[in-house]
Amino acid sequence: AMMGQMGQMAFGTQLGQGLGTLSKEVLTSTDIGLPLGPVGTAALMPAAIEEFSEGLEQPRSEILTFLAAREAAHHRLFAGVPWLAPQLLGSVEAYAQGVTLDMSGIEELAQNLDPAKLMDPSAMQDLLGQGAFEPKITSTQNAALERLETLLALVEGWVDEVVGHTMTRWMPNGQALTEVVRRRRAAGGPAESALKSLVGLELRPRRTRDAANLWAAVRATRGAEARDAAWHHPDLIPTSSDLDDPLGYAEHGHQVVPDEL
Repeated sequence: AMMGQMGQMAFGTQLGQGLGTLSKEVLTSTDIGLPLGPVGTAALMPAAIEEFSEGLEQPRSEILTFLAAREAAHHRLFAGVPWLAPQLLGSVEAYAQGVTLDMSGIEELAQNLDPAKLMDPSAMQDLLGQGAFEPKITSTQNAALERLETLLALVEGWVDEVVGHTMTRWMPNGQALTEVVRRRRAAGGPAESALKSLVGLELRPRRTRDAANLWAAVRATRGAEARDAAWHHPDLIPTSSDLDDPLGYAEHGHQVVPDEL
Protein backbone atom coordinates (compact mmCIF):
# COMPACT_ATOMS: atom_id res chain seq x y z
CA ALA A 1 0.00 0.00 0.00
CA MET A 2 2.84 2.38 0.85
CA MET A 3 4.56 1.68 -2.48
CA GLY A 4 1.29 2.24 -4.33
CA GLN A 5 0.88 5.65 -2.71
CA MET A 6 4.53 6.38 -3.38
CA GLY A 7 4.08 5.48 -7.04
CA GLN A 8 1.08 7.78 -7.39
CA MET A 9 2.96 10.62 -5.70
CA ALA A 10 6.01 10.08 -7.90
CA PHE A 11 3.90 10.00 -11.04
CA GLY A 12 2.01 13.15 -10.04
CA THR A 13 5.24 14.96 -9.14
CA GLN A 14 6.88 14.14 -12.46
CA LEU A 15 3.76 15.12 -14.39
CA GLY A 16 3.48 18.41 -12.50
CA GLN A 17 7.14 19.23 -13.12
CA GLY A 18 6.77 18.47 -16.81
CA LEU A 19 3.69 20.66 -17.15
CA GLY A 20 5.36 23.44 -15.17
CA THR A 21 8.35 23.44 -17.49
CA LEU A 22 6.13 23.20 -20.55
CA SER A 23 4.21 26.29 -19.42
CA LYS A 24 7.43 28.30 -19.75
CA GLU A 25 8.13 27.01 -23.26
CA VAL A 26 4.82 27.57 -25.07
CA LEU A 27 4.57 30.70 -27.23
CA THR A 28 0.78 31.00 -27.39
CA SER A 29 -2.26 29.54 -25.66
CA THR A 30 -2.76 27.03 -28.49
CA ASP A 31 0.92 26.20 -29.05
CA ILE A 32 0.46 22.47 -28.40
CA GLY A 33 -2.67 22.29 -30.55
CA LEU A 34 -5.18 21.90 -27.72
CA PRO A 35 -7.78 24.57 -26.82
CA LEU A 36 -6.67 25.09 -23.22
CA GLY A 37 -7.43 28.80 -22.77
CA PRO A 38 -10.73 30.67 -22.49
CA VAL A 39 -12.93 30.41 -25.58
CA GLY A 40 -12.26 33.26 -27.98
CA THR A 41 -9.37 34.67 -25.95
CA ALA A 42 -6.04 34.70 -27.78
CA ALA A 43 -2.84 34.97 -25.76
CA LEU A 44 0.86 35.42 -26.51
CA MET A 45 3.65 34.66 -24.04
CA PRO A 46 6.17 37.56 -24.28
CA ALA A 47 9.01 35.96 -22.29
CA ALA A 48 8.91 32.72 -24.27
CA ILE A 49 8.62 34.61 -27.56
CA GLU A 50 11.63 36.74 -26.65
CA GLU A 51 13.70 33.62 -26.03
CA PHE A 52 12.35 32.01 -29.21
CA SER A 53 13.33 35.08 -31.24
CA GLU A 54 16.96 35.01 -30.14
CA GLY A 55 19.23 33.93 -32.97
CA LEU A 56 16.59 34.34 -35.66
CA GLU A 57 17.39 36.76 -38.46
CA GLN A 58 13.79 37.93 -38.86
CA PRO A 59 12.65 41.19 -37.23
CA ARG A 60 10.98 40.66 -33.88
CA SER A 61 7.88 42.55 -35.03
CA GLU A 62 7.39 40.08 -37.89
CA ILE A 63 7.90 37.13 -35.56
CA LEU A 64 5.28 38.52 -33.18
CA THR A 65 2.84 39.16 -36.04
CA PHE A 66 3.38 35.68 -37.43
CA LEU A 67 2.77 33.99 -34.08
CA ALA A 68 -0.31 36.16 -33.50
CA ALA A 69 -1.66 35.04 -36.88
CA ARG A 70 -1.14 31.39 -35.91
CA GLU A 71 -2.92 31.94 -32.60
CA ALA A 72 -5.81 33.64 -34.41
CA ALA A 73 -6.03 30.78 -36.92
CA HIS A 74 -6.27 28.23 -34.11
CA HIS A 75 -9.08 30.19 -32.47
CA ARG A 76 -10.88 30.61 -35.78
CA LEU A 77 -10.78 26.85 -36.32
CA PHE A 78 -11.95 25.94 -32.83
CA ALA A 79 -14.71 28.55 -32.93
CA GLY A 80 -15.89 27.49 -36.38
CA VAL A 81 -15.84 23.73 -35.72
CA PRO A 82 -17.96 23.02 -32.61
CA TRP A 83 -17.16 19.29 -32.47
CA LEU A 84 -13.37 19.70 -32.70
CA ALA A 85 -12.45 20.79 -29.16
CA PRO A 86 -14.64 18.12 -27.46
CA GLN A 87 -13.11 15.40 -29.65
CA LEU A 88 -9.56 16.54 -28.94
CA LEU A 89 -10.09 16.75 -25.21
CA GLY A 90 -12.14 13.55 -25.27
CA SER A 91 -9.22 11.71 -26.85
CA VAL A 92 -6.92 13.01 -24.13
CA GLU A 93 -9.43 11.90 -21.48
CA ALA A 94 -9.83 8.44 -23.07
CA TYR A 95 -6.07 8.06 -23.00
CA ALA A 96 -5.70 9.33 -19.44
CA GLN A 97 -8.41 7.03 -18.06
CA GLY A 98 -6.28 4.04 -18.96
CA VAL A 99 -3.11 5.22 -17.22
CA THR A 100 -2.07 2.56 -14.71
CA LEU A 101 1.11 1.74 -12.85
CA ASP A 102 2.79 -1.66 -12.98
CA MET A 103 2.55 -2.71 -9.33
CA SER A 104 4.69 -5.80 -9.92
CA GLY A 105 7.59 -3.55 -10.93
CA ILE A 106 7.04 -1.34 -7.89
CA GLU A 107 6.92 -4.38 -5.59
CA GLU A 108 10.18 -5.68 -7.06
CA LEU A 109 11.77 -2.29 -6.47
CA ALA A 110 10.46 -2.24 -2.88
CA GLN A 111 12.23 -5.49 -2.01
CA ASN A 112 15.62 -3.82 -2.25
CA LEU A 113 14.60 -0.35 -1.13
CA ASP A 114 16.51 1.30 1.68
CA PRO A 115 13.95 3.36 3.69
CA ALA A 116 16.64 5.99 4.27
CA LYS A 117 16.54 6.81 0.55
CA LEU A 118 13.00 8.12 0.92
CA MET A 119 14.46 11.21 2.62
CA ASP A 120 17.25 11.72 0.06
CA PRO A 121 16.09 13.82 -2.97
CA SER A 122 18.95 12.64 -5.20
CA ALA A 123 18.30 9.00 -4.33
CA MET A 124 14.59 9.50 -5.03
CA GLN A 125 15.44 10.99 -8.41
CA ASP A 126 17.47 7.88 -9.21
CA LEU A 127 14.52 5.71 -8.23
CA LEU A 128 12.20 7.69 -10.48
CA GLY A 129 14.63 7.25 -13.34
CA GLN A 130 14.50 3.46 -13.14
CA GLY A 131 11.11 3.39 -14.88
CA ALA A 132 9.17 1.49 -12.23
CA PHE A 133 6.77 4.39 -11.76
CA GLU A 134 6.10 4.89 -15.47
CA PRO A 135 2.59 3.89 -16.66
CA LYS A 136 1.99 0.94 -18.94
CA ILE A 137 0.30 1.65 -22.27
CA THR A 138 -2.64 -0.55 -23.28
CA SER A 139 -4.00 -1.27 -26.77
CA THR A 140 -7.02 0.92 -25.98
CA GLN A 141 -4.72 3.78 -25.09
CA ASN A 142 -2.71 3.27 -28.26
CA ALA A 143 -5.91 3.60 -30.30
CA ALA A 144 -6.87 6.80 -28.46
CA LEU A 145 -3.33 8.10 -28.91
CA GLU A 146 -3.40 7.45 -32.66
CA ARG A 147 -6.70 9.34 -32.99
CA LEU A 148 -5.31 12.22 -30.95
CA GLU A 149 -2.06 12.44 -32.90
CA THR A 150 -3.88 12.37 -36.25
CA LEU A 151 -6.35 15.04 -35.17
CA LEU A 152 -3.57 17.23 -33.75
CA ALA A 153 -1.61 16.83 -36.99
CA LEU A 154 -4.66 17.92 -39.00
CA VAL A 155 -5.16 20.97 -36.77
CA GLU A 156 -1.52 22.03 -36.89
CA GLY A 157 -1.26 21.25 -40.60
CA TRP A 158 -4.33 23.37 -41.33
CA VAL A 159 -2.86 26.27 -39.36
CA ASP A 160 0.48 25.90 -41.18
CA GLU A 161 -1.27 25.90 -44.54
CA VAL A 162 -3.66 28.80 -43.87
CA VAL A 163 -1.14 31.08 -42.16
CA GLY A 164 1.73 30.16 -44.47
CA HIS A 165 -0.34 30.73 -47.61
CA THR A 166 -1.74 34.00 -46.33
CA MET A 167 1.35 35.51 -44.73
CA THR A 168 3.73 34.84 -47.62
CA ARG A 169 1.66 37.21 -49.75
CA TRP A 170 2.83 40.24 -47.81
CA MET A 171 5.46 39.05 -45.33
CA PRO A 172 8.76 38.14 -47.04
CA ASN A 173 9.89 36.04 -44.09
CA GLY A 174 6.61 34.14 -43.74
CA GLN A 175 7.85 30.91 -45.34
CA ALA A 176 11.10 30.99 -43.35
CA LEU A 177 9.15 31.44 -40.09
CA THR A 178 6.87 28.55 -41.02
CA GLU A 179 9.95 26.33 -41.35
CA VAL A 180 11.31 27.57 -38.02
CA VAL A 181 8.03 26.68 -36.31
CA ARG A 182 8.05 23.24 -37.97
CA ARG A 183 11.60 22.50 -36.85
CA ARG A 184 10.79 23.65 -33.32
CA ARG A 185 7.72 21.41 -33.30
CA ALA A 186 9.70 18.43 -34.58
CA ALA A 187 12.51 18.91 -32.06
CA GLY A 188 10.21 19.50 -29.09
CA GLY A 189 11.64 20.52 -25.72
CA PRO A 190 12.75 18.90 -22.48
CA ALA A 191 9.31 19.19 -20.92
CA GLU A 192 7.64 17.53 -23.90
CA SER A 193 10.23 14.76 -23.84
CA ALA A 194 9.52 14.25 -20.15
CA LEU A 195 5.76 14.07 -20.73
CA LYS A 196 6.23 11.62 -23.60
CA SER A 197 8.39 9.29 -21.54
CA LEU A 198 6.10 9.68 -18.53
CA VAL A 199 2.66 9.16 -20.08
CA GLY A 200 3.48 8.36 -23.71
CA LEU A 201 1.55 11.42 -24.90
CA GLU A 202 2.94 12.93 -28.11
CA LEU A 203 2.15 16.64 -27.90
CA ARG A 204 3.96 17.41 -31.15
CA PRO A 205 2.19 15.40 -33.85
CA ARG A 206 4.66 13.60 -36.09
CA ARG A 207 2.72 14.05 -39.32
CA THR A 208 2.01 17.77 -39.30
CA ARG A 209 3.98 18.37 -42.51
CA ASP A 210 1.98 15.61 -44.24
CA ALA A 211 -1.25 17.24 -43.05
CA ALA A 212 -0.12 20.68 -44.27
CA ASN A 213 0.68 19.19 -47.68
CA LEU A 214 -2.75 17.54 -47.77
CA TRP A 215 -4.59 20.78 -46.97
CA ALA A 216 -2.48 22.65 -49.54
CA ALA A 217 -3.34 20.00 -52.14
CA VAL A 218 -7.06 20.37 -51.40
CA ARG A 219 -6.82 24.15 -51.79
CA ALA A 220 -4.90 23.84 -55.07
CA THR A 221 -7.31 21.23 -56.44
CA ARG A 222 -10.72 22.33 -55.18
CA GLY A 223 -10.19 25.70 -53.52
CA ALA A 224 -9.99 27.05 -49.98
CA GLU A 225 -13.72 26.53 -49.46
CA ALA A 226 -13.35 22.78 -49.95
CA ARG A 227 -10.33 22.74 -47.65
CA ASP A 228 -12.32 24.33 -44.85
CA ALA A 229 -15.52 22.39 -45.61
CA ALA A 230 -13.76 19.18 -44.57
CA TRP A 231 -14.17 20.31 -40.96
CA HIS A 232 -17.97 20.47 -41.19
CA HIS A 233 -18.38 16.91 -39.90
CA PRO A 234 -16.05 14.45 -38.13
CA ASP A 235 -16.63 11.88 -40.89
CA LEU A 236 -15.31 14.27 -43.54
CA ILE A 237 -11.87 14.90 -42.09
CA PRO A 238 -8.85 13.01 -43.44
CA THR A 239 -7.64 9.87 -41.72
CA SER A 240 -4.09 8.73 -41.07
CA SER A 241 -4.23 6.73 -44.32
CA ASP A 242 -5.28 9.87 -46.21
CA LEU A 243 -2.07 11.51 -45.03
CA ASP A 244 -0.25 8.84 -47.04
CA ASP A 245 -2.11 9.89 -50.20
CA PRO A 246 -2.80 13.64 -50.02
CA LEU A 247 -3.44 13.98 -53.76
CA GLY A 248 -6.01 11.18 -53.66
CA TYR A 249 -7.86 12.88 -50.82
CA ALA A 250 -7.58 16.27 -52.57
CA GLU A 251 -9.26 14.87 -55.65
CA HIS A 252 -12.01 12.84 -54.01
CA GLY A 253 -12.23 13.66 -50.30
CA HIS A 254 -14.72 11.73 -48.18
CA GLN A 255 -18.26 11.25 -49.37
CA VAL A 256 -20.82 11.20 -46.56
CA VAL A 257 -24.39 10.03 -47.13
CA PRO A 258 -26.80 12.90 -46.21
CA ASP A 259 -28.76 10.65 -43.82
CA GLU A 260 -25.56 10.17 -41.81
CA LEU A 261 -25.12 13.92 -41.19
